[in-house]
Amino acid sequence: MHSFELNHHARISLAAEIHSRPFLQLTAPELLTHLAVYPEPHAQQKLSPQALQHNLLAALCAHFGVSPPTPESKYFYVDFGPCRLKWECHTEFATYTFAQHADPDLSLERAFAQMPIARIPAAWLHRLQGKLLVAAHLVLDNRSQAASEFAHEIQHLFKGHALAGSRVMQGGEFWSDFVVHADGFSRFVIRDVDMRAQQAGRLAQRIFEIETYRMMALLGLPIAQATTPQLNAIESELVDLATAMVASDDALSERQLDRDTDAERLLLEKITHLAARIEKLSLENNYRFSASKAYFGLVHARIEELREQRVEGLPMVAEFMDRRLTPAMNTCDAVANRQEALARRIANSNDLLRTRVGIVQEMQNRKILQSLNARAAQQLHLQQAVEGLSVAAISYYVIGLFAYVAKAAKEFTWIAHTETAVGVAVPLVIASVWMGLRHMHRRLRAHEKE
Repeated sequence: MHSFELNHHARISLAAEIHSRPFLQLTAPELLTHLAVYPEPHAQQKLSPQALQHNLLAALCAHFGVSPPTPESKYFYVDFGPCRLKWECHTEFATYTFAQHADPDLSLERAFAQMPIARIPAAWLHRLQGKLLVAAHLVLDNRSQAASEFAHEIQHLFKGHALAGSRVMQGGEFWSDFVVHADGFSRFVIRDVDMRAQQAGRLAQRIFEIETYRMMALLGLPIAQATTPQLNAIESELVDLATAMVASDDALSERQLDRDTDAERLLLEKITHLAARIEKLSLENNYRFSASKAYFGLVHARIEELREQRVEGLPMVAEFMDRRLTPAMNTCDAVANRQEALARRIANSNDLLRTRVGIVQEMQNRKILQSLNARAAQQLHLQQAVEGLSVAAISYYVIGLFAYVAKAAKEFTWIAHTETAVGVAVPLVIASVWMGLRHMHRRLRAHEKE
């Protein structure tokens, strides 16, 4: 039996996943341009973000006469001739890393003027308008220079901006200000002091990933800043509603039930509207805040992989990010936590108000039942009065009939005095009618109980 017949259907693809994103093979000196394309989701857009990314890549490959990868591909590497391309497609964005060899004696300033982006057609770059989240140039330098001379060149290149620098991966040095310069690109410099094979490619990828994930994490900050005034407004309205609920506590009395019920229902409508607003905010923001937290974790993971050592007088990348990025992420976390806490408070207030409305309704129902009981008692008294009249009326008609019988009996000389017979029959008829009605009512009640 062949071994492939024993395989799980996903074994080959899962085993290949660990090799799906290899590092660029870089040999100093190298010039690199890194682009992260993030298409904003649009309601009218029919294509998925992945399909849009593949269309962009296919257009670039068509310009250089290269076959594009399949639509299912997540990674693609190709040598265009003038430059090399490494393309990766992620869930929310895609990255394009262009690399080309540089002259050995090229200064840093001249190197940043000859980046691979110049080899890319302007028409294709124009298609990235509004979609470019990260644009960075990186110079991989291995010139033999004195430390003071290289430091002077670095200071001149970054024009006095606050720098982050460190010795990384036990053989390299990294420098950057993480600032978008006048040409629209961030600038990174890696100095190959004594790096082993493949270390340069790994280091370059780590640097680009730090910048890309940093920017993806910061996408949550504008949303957090825009959400804060909305949360302030919702919280203020909730305070007003809670105050109204407390103020109406003393107004709950049986004499004011109708008015109180209307007030409680109005409060319930308002707090339900607040619950809908906070739910809408949660649906809009939760994914972005969760994604920012995940990207922030990736930034820290990539920084740890640099294995930084301090360059005297400069903050390391980890310190730089803690000072600049961590407060922004704390803001996102604070807004997300506040949003969840506010949703819980609104839900609690909603439950409390519904309970109060239920209590008011129970009081109204009790009042209605008391009214029904009073009416039933009145109906019973009326029925008893009617029964008394019924006894008198029935007895009157029965006695009338008996009087005719008595007169006939007198004519046949069966009785001597009609009036006497009628007088004697009156109490007997009344008693018989009354007892007959009582017996009938008992039978009806017994039938109802059954």
